[in-house]
Amino acid sequence: MRVFVTGASGWVGSAVVPELLGAGHEVLGLARSDTSAAAITAAGAQVLRGDLDDLDALKAGATDCDAVIHLAFIHDFSRFDASVQTDARAIETLAAALEGSGKPLVVTGGTTAVPGRVATEHDTSAPGSPGAGRDANAKAALDSATRGVRPSVVRLPRTVHGEGDGGFIAQLVTAAREKGVSGYVGDGTSRWPAVHVRDAARLYRLALEQAPAGSVLHAVGDEGVPVREIAETIGRHLGLPTASVPAEDFGFLGRILAVDQPASSALTRELLDWRPSGPGLVEDLDKGHYFR
Repeated sequence: MRVFVTGASGWVGSAVVPELLGAGHEVLGLARSDTSAAAITAAGAQVLRGDLDDLDALKAGATDCDAVIHLAFIHDFSRFDASVQTDARAIETLAAALEGSGKPLVVTGGTTAVPGRVATEHDTSAPGSPGAGRDANAKAALDSATRGVRPSVVRLPRTVHGEGDGGFIAQLVTAAREKGVSGYVGDGTSRWPAVHVRDAARLYRLALEQAPAGSVLHAVGDEGVPVREIAETIGRHLGLPTASVPAEDFGFLGRILAVDQPASSALTRELLDWRPSGPGLVEDLDKGHYFR
């Protein structure tokens, strides 16, 4: 298949593109800058210039291809609602371009937190919670099944880790270096789900190739790693003490650290025979690349 990928040069996209190419697919990647275009070309894919606000480019990319994987999202937490609205317009444009074709549309969401238990693929975010907006966008994508599209959503956990990751774990390492202590929030028992980036990339490919219309998939390798264990591992590598610190010391990240949010991928594994094979989060931290 010829696959249009938004976010092709991003952290997850940079793993998805070679996964697709290695399976014999062609890739057309959306690029909003010369740097992104160069990265996509170097990976062996073709380039379409544009961004998430360029709805004509999104329509052209989807129309020109046999499938779409939508990875791009504007991670500006100071304007999160605006980012969600941009995502909603992009998804509607992509779905409309595929209408009546039976082509796959794979969009991206996030695992949710369910008080008192492990979240499954059947759960959604509580109304008014930070994840509710993206869940609504994912539902809009899934609803396109009634318009002749084969939609699915891949929910990513809080940490998609691997060498080169600049996300939340890298931010925790930076914060530990700056403060001289590797911190966690509360008693540190809150759990984070995680997945290695190569395992996430393989799930996107399987969703593209096999997922039935309306599938909700969890890209979860580690069901839940206690944040204290993450902090202790970081502290051990940096030679720093580990301690509970106020959530506000972490800014936006502190609110996430404080929430227990384990998530299961049992239904996803059964549906697509997806078996994560990459290292778990703590094992990956122990490889040392986050500390170079």
